[in-house]
Amino acid sequence: QVQLVESGGGLVQAGDSLRLSCEVSGRTFSSYAMGWFRQAPGKEREFVAAISRSGISTSYLDSVKGRFTISRENAKNTVHLQMNSLKPEDTAVYYCAAGRLTAPMPRTASDFASWGQGTQVTVSS
Repeated sequence: QVQLVESGGGLVQAGDSLRLSCEVSGRTFSSYAMGWFRQAPGKEREFVAAISRSGISTSYLDSVKGRFTISRENAKNTVHLQMNSLKPEDTAVYYCAAGRLTAPMPRTASDFASWGQGTQVTVSS
């Protein structure tokens, strides 16, 4: 059974940085792409970033390009999301997700097979 455990969320001020991490167990980590989604109160879950199996290719939501960086450490079964220049509109629960083997660069929720429980990120103005 796949397990994804996020960490690193918290309360910060606008302009600050946070680094989210997600540790994965139960699958061959390097065999699938990874991604991050977020869900703000009253809104639908939205794609934030994804990284390919090798880590060479990445994809981002337009509003986070240049501020967020996704990376992975295959030897540690871990994916990270470095978030800089945070804005109040980044406030949400952030979810880590493992892609399906058929999706080399997933961007939609249906392309992901397993999800973490989420970690809260709150950015005050």
